[in-house]
Amino acid sequence: MKKSIRKTLSAAVAAAMCAGLAGAMPAAPVSAANGMGTYEVETFEGVDQVWTSIYENQLPGYYGDGFAYLTAAPISIEIEAEKEGMYEIDVRAAQILSTEGRMQTISINGIDYTYNMPYLSEWTDVNFGVFRLKEGVNEITLKPNYGYAAYDTMTIKEADFPSLDIASDETCDPDATPEAKALLKYLKSVYGKNILSGQQEIYGGGHGMQSTIRYDAATDTCVDQDGNVYTFNEEDKGTLEDTGETVVWSCYGADGQKYNYDQQSHGYTYNDYNTECRYLYELTGDYPAIRGFDFNCHNPGFAWEDGVTERMIDWAVNKNGIVTASWHCTVPTSMDDFEIDEDGNITKISNDWQKFTYTQMTDFHTANCMVEGTKEYVFYQEAIKLVAAELQKLQDAGVPVIFRPLHEAEGNPGNNADGSGAWFWWSKEGAEVYNQLWKLLYTTLTEEYGIHNLIWEQNLYAWSEESALWYTGDEWVDIVGFDKYNTQYNRHDGKTEGPNEDAESKIYWSLVDYVKGGKMVSMPENSTIPSLENLQIEHANWLYFCTWYDDQDKFISGENYQNADTVKEMFQSDYCITLSELPEDLYSYDGDITTPTEVTPTEDTPTEVTPTETDAPDPTDASVPDDVLYGDADGNGSVQMVDMILVNKYLMIGTEISPQGLRNADVNLNGEVEADDGLNILRYVIDLITLPVTTAE
Repeated sequence: MKKSIRKTLSAAVAAAMCAGLAGAMPAAPVSAANGMGTYEVETFEGVDQVWTSIYENQLPGYYGDGFAYLTAAPISIEIEAEKEGMYEIDVRAAQILSTEGRMQTISINGIDYTYNMPYLSEWTDVNFGVFRLKEGVNEITLKPNYGYAAYDTMTIKEADFPSLDIASDETCDPDATPEAKALLKYLKSVYGKNILSGQQEIYGGGHGMQSTIRYDAATDTCVDQDGNVYTFNEEDKGTLEDTGETVVWSCYGADGQKYNYDQQSHGYTYNDYNTECRYLYELTGDYPAIRGFDFNCHNPGFAWEDGVTERMIDWAVNKNGIVTASWHCTVPTSMDDFEIDEDGNITKISNDWQKFTYTQMTDFHTANCMVEGTKEYVFYQEAIKLVAAELQKLQDAGVPVIFRPLHEAEGNPGNNADGSGAWFWWSKEGAEVYNQLWKLLYTTLTEEYGIHNLIWEQNLYAWSEESALWYTGDEWVDIVGFDKYNTQYNRHDGKTEGPNEDAESKIYWSLVDYVKGGKMVSMPENSTIPSLENLQIEHANWLYFCTWYDDQDKFISGENYQNADTVKEMFQSDYCITLSELPEDLYSYDGDITTPTEVTPTEDTPTEVTPTETDAPDPTDASVPDDVLYGDADGNGSVQMVDMILVNKYLMIGTEISPQGLRNADVNLNGEVEADDGLNILRYVIDLITLPVTTAE
């Protein structure tokens, strides 16, 4: 006889069940609120024995005739839902086999979810989570994949989602810059209502491309086949050993792109860091609101300059975008390649990138980072010094950063507080050392280097029950995040082929519960972007997503990872915020959203803007003072990032600059203030060029 129960989740049917489930023991309690239904598990399909004890172990207090003991075969029930939506499933259960917990599997319409049930010696109400049910008949199955738990009742009801209003919009750093505080307040204003789009760019030597630039010694210029001239630093000139020919090792485009001389091609190569964002613009008609970067090039030993800081400033200041950055901090694979003297000065360090790693495969002793005088302490302090210098440039430019260091801490899920599941060096020695390292980084940056433009984002990886040991704490963190990489497996999106567009709502709400709603929850890395439908139906209110870059795996443009139509629908929806939809006062935001900016810049050229009617003065005009300080647009007697910002505001929105300031700002000596003047002021501030700009520069 078929034992499944097909019921509609409604008050009337729930009430009717109450009488039908009565037995020798008290009937299971049934609530009629919100279409709630409570079912006796021993009546499920597949139960061939009603248990009243587990061998000699008595479990008194069960409802009805007994309970089901999940051992070798799955048991299931069919539920008819009146509408598609999210439903909470709770069970009354006991688990007396393992004191370490027992993994349980619940399957919703053939899709498996797991829950680690703790040791329960008596009947206990257990929340399995919130799941999506389709309109009509749904099959809910308990599978004995790891098995051996007792089930008395199962309760299913429409999910009641808690308010997200309690999430904090106050920075954990009390001395955070006004821009950082404003950005966090803006993020809170959209949290739970919209999702911010994001895209990670490749870093280091990725997306290498060949240009047509050549150095012309006769005119002392770098020029391409279209006649575009590129700037360079005089000290970057050199001589080829084989030919004695003079070359320039690096030159720069008007958009800040760096080009490096290639001795094999005798031309200039570059890294196309705009590949992913350009693809999204061509596909969707807009850029992501958030662009992801990485400070991997700023590490001791094999550090090189890939222009990441300049690109971050350009994205935030010129394009009014939001920047986030991770930091794949590398350490020596073998500490024999790193030596210091008795005063802590570095005496030996390799410049071979192959001798460094950010994996756990190193004899670098992480705990020693907190012990002054050790080689690890000196190395990590040098690493912090390098990244602090870049963060200072961003702070000077008024750019706040969603900073995501020491990410994916615990690695693989499980009882791994000892670091056994970690894949990065910063967490290989366990949760206690990891939290010390996080606090050391925070205090060193804020207290020693005065870096206060950061929104601190901590993203662990598993976010299992054991993750509590890895979370550094509310006072050290602004945002918590989860990295979604599940395209090829473990899908819950209801489809059997194509990219996994799952919204991961169960994980999202687990994180909300984990921080008691006090922190916003984000998706700082992802493979497949969740579909708009899944996000909205499942109430998966991720603050933002940030798709990883294209490389061997084409995470944004590849068909294995993205359905182009789904990406287009997401970016063009009202729910998703893109670059052009960010408010103009993003970095002075006080709670009132202004009209989104109308400027939609391209990725390959500087933003085109229309200057105000006030023209730059004629350099030959006798009324213009002779005491010009090139770059000093605000006339305060020094050249700083604020001068570059003032020039950009003058060009974009007509902010007033004095006649003397306009003369100072004309660093290109072309009689008017243009976008290149602001860019060259920036280059001067970060010690790339001198001012005014000559032909050679």
